[in-house]
Amino acid sequence: MTINSNLTTFAGLPIVAWNDEDNAPDDPGAVAWRLEVEDFDADAAEIERAFEELLKRVGDGGPVALVVGEWGGAYEREFPIDLLVRNASRLSRLRALFVAELTYEQCEISWLKLGDITPLLEAFPRLERLWVRGADGLALTPVRHEGLRELVLQSGGLPVEVVRAVAACDFPSLTHLELWLGVSNYGGDARADDLAPILAGQRLPALTSLGVRNAEIADEVAAAVAAAPVVARLTELDLSMGAMSDAGGEALLTGQPLTHLTSLSLSHHFMTEELAQRLVEELPGVRVDVSDRQQEEEWGRYTAVAE
Repeated sequence: MTINSNLTTFAGLPIVAWNDEDNAPDDPGAVAWRLEVEDFDADAAEIERAFEELLKRVGDGGPVALVVGEWGGAYEREFPIDLLVRNASRLSRLRALFVAELTYEQCEISWLKLGDITPLLEAFPRLERLWVRGADGLALTPVRHEGLRELVLQSGGLPVEVVRAVAACDFPSLTHLELWLGVSNYGGDARADDLAPILAGQRLPALTSLGVRNAEIADEVAAAVAAAPVVARLTELDLSMGAMSDAGGEALLTGQPLTHLTSLSLSHHFMTEELAQRLVEELPGVRVDVSDRQQEEEWGRYTAVAE
């Protein structure tokens, strides 16, 4: 699997490009706006000009939801976090932000140059959704944010320092957390123990939906989740896109009860058909997704997204 198409909706809103005159909405606040440049090698001034044009179209307060794609040189130049931070006063309506929503044809996920995203959380206290794609250079300092409800970090390899920082943050309103751990070859060096503060269930009091996805260590994660206190109050658990084998599936079956869940996603896995079927049968009333079964090759098991 690769990320081969851009989103068409974000935060429940249809996405409209900043320069799409044919689909101009009557209400600029009823859509998510995509900000990007066409030339993958564009200089920094071009994304600045596009940003200014977007604000002219949207009006006072800026967009409610913003999706930033190609900013020019995404494979070698960091995401322009400063562009957003220094214009925070002009983006007072911003509630949902997707950083680096690029396909693999624009830039492979593990090549995307990010930076410290802490200033975004500090500059936008009313932000409710933050999605970030890529992890090369990604950094986060533990911070408290009262309004954030959804945090999604998509990567082919999420650095352990970032995982630990997320675990140390205070997000009292966060209901959905999604971490793509990825593989060690692309910087994904976190272990299940690094998730312990999250799995303990005390740091994130409002959490009801947890995704630990795209994990090379999916079996290890499953074993930790099987005994995690936070699971008792979850409605959705997503361990999909990883390298889970029968060992991980058995851990889920022999661990704490999961019948209270609304959904359990394990798609893209390496479990046998027999064990996958047991998970479906032994969790009646739960939407168990065991689709996209993979065959282990001579070089081993793999996650859905790496490079």
